[in-house]
Amino acid sequence: MKFQIIPVTPFAQNCSLLWCEQTQRGAVVDPGGDVSRIMRAVEANGVILEKILVTHGHIDHAGAVAEMASRLSLPIEGPQCEDKFWIDGMPAQSKMFGFPNVLAFTPDRWLEQGDTICFGNVEMDVLHCPGHTPGHVVFFNRRGRLAIVGDVLFQGSIGRTDFPKGDFDTLISSIRDRLWPLGNDVAFIPGHGPMSTFGDERRSNPFCGD
Repeated sequence: MKFQIIPVTPFAQNCSLLWCEQTQRGAVVDPGGDVSRIMRAVEANGVILEKILVTHGHIDHAGAVAEMASRLSLPIEGPQCEDKFWIDGMPAQSKMFGFPNVLAFTPDRWLEQGDTICFGNVEMDVLHCPGHTPGHVVFFNRRGRLAIVGDVLFQGSIGRTDFPKGDFDTLISSIRDRLWPLGNDVAFIPGHGPMSTFGDERRSNPFCGD
C-alpha cells in the first residue's frame, strides 16, 4: 500500500490518500475540505478512487465528504454510528468555523470494532477507539504496519476530550488497549502534525506512554 498525506482546511488536517500498488485503486481518508487539492493528488498519482473513509465526525475531517461522494459517486464508510450526532450537526459546525457549503451525510456503511475495509488488494482492520468522539475509528493495515488514527493520538499528545461525549479515561483505554497491542513498530498518520510510531509514543508521550 502506498500513501500521501494532504494537509487540508485552516486546521491543517491530515487527509490521507491510500492506494494499492498492484491495481492503483484507492481510498481517501478524512477529506475535510480543499477538494481541488485532494483531487490534484489523486490525479498526480494515477489513483482510481473506490471509496471515502471517515475516522470521526468533526468538520475538519469530514467537511468535504458529502461533496466528494456526490461529485464522484463514491460510497462512504465510517465512522462508528455513535458519531451520527456530529455528522448531522455538520451544517451548524460549518457556520461556527466558517466552512462554506458543508452538508451532512449518511455513510453507506457504519463501521464497528472488528470490521475490515478494502480497496484494490488492500485490506485494513477497523478499530473502534472512542474518547475524542464516541464513534471514532482507526484504520490499520497489518501488512504495511501503518495505522490511520485520526485525532486519537498525536506525536507527543492525544486528542481533546472536552467536546460533547468526549472522555479522557475512555481515550486512554482506547490507546492502551487497542493501539499498543498492534506493535511498537507500527507507524501512524495522525489527524494533525507529523507521523510517529506507537513505540516512540509509548516511550515518550506524557499522556499515554508507559
